Amino acid sequence: MKTRTKKIIIIAAAALIVLILAALVVTGNMLVNFALARGAMDNQDVDVMPESTLSAAEQQSIQESWQIQIAQAEKWLEASKVEPVQIISDDGLRLCASMIITDENSHKWLIAAHGYGGNRMQLMPMASHYGLRGYNALMPDLRAYGESEGKYIGMGWLDRKDMLLWIELVLQKDPQAQIVLHGISMGGATVMMTAGEKLPENVKAIVEDCGYTSVWDIFKDELKYLFKLPAFPVLNVSSGISDLRVGYNFKEASAIRQVKKAQVPIMFIHGSEDNFVRTSMVYELYDACPTEKELLIVEGAGHGNSHGYKTEEYFTAVFAFLDKYMEG
Repeated sequence: MKTRTKKIIIIAAAALIVLILAALVVTGNMLVNFALARGAMDNQDVDVMPESTLSAAEQQSIQESWQIQIAQAEKWLEASKVEPVQIISDDGLRLCASMIITDENSHKWLIAAHGYGGNRMQLMPMASHYGLRGYNALMPDLRAYGESEGKYIGMGWLDRKDMLLWIELVLQKDPQAQIVLHGISMGGATVMMTAGEKLPENVKAIVEDCGYTSVWDIFKDELKYLFKLPAFPVLNVSSGISDLRVGYNFKEASAIRQVKKAQVPIMFIHGSEDNFVRTSMVYELYDACPTEKELLIVEGAGHGNSHGYKTEEYFTAVFAFLDKYMEG
């Protein structure tokens, strides 16, 4: 009788374990679809960003600044030569961008990386400040966004290899190019992850704005904020599923590890009131960087709006940093 009871308990325990594992796999797949599948957030009635801590007056000021910068970008584009370009990624995706020639005689180039949920148009206002200073620009749609192909979002990790190909494209156009990489949010993580790769000497500096330390860290924060769930075991399972389906796991997709291998100067920017990508992350990233570097904390700014909140302070600091490394 005791043997029979023991067998029943073992079978019940095994069944429970199987059910738990099955539930974790289902949940892991759902999270990968939720966060990484192309266009998944378009139909989600969920705001992944916490409510801004900025006052109504401050948000209004940012909106007014955006409108000024949007008008500036429109004038820049009208006065420039804009042509569509594309590359084929290492995994066979057709990726699209706009090449903006401000001055055919200029060798200064910006390559911009947009944020999660955005596309190349998102950073046109920011890029226009470079255009006013004679920079030409390459504005890509990152994989799985805009006109670029891709089933899954790269979160900067897959995009870092794509950025190397965009750099090659600029050098085909202008072998004397002096290139700056500037990314915001996921784009900030993208340019930091690119920094850890072997770059041609034409890449003179990198500007990262509110990028995260790693995909694991930002998803851990989001899991807690959105679903009140701990990282273990859900994020561990999701990371493994992402590795199988998407091609990377959340821990290997690390900006901080890549920054440690950087060989170009990096400027780190973050808003003091960023409650989405925690401001504390930028200090870890800055400390990890072995090259010439600068840190700008924009007091009062939230996530991704530093250059809208304090525009003059932002770009004065950015170009003071870049002018040290750009010739002519």
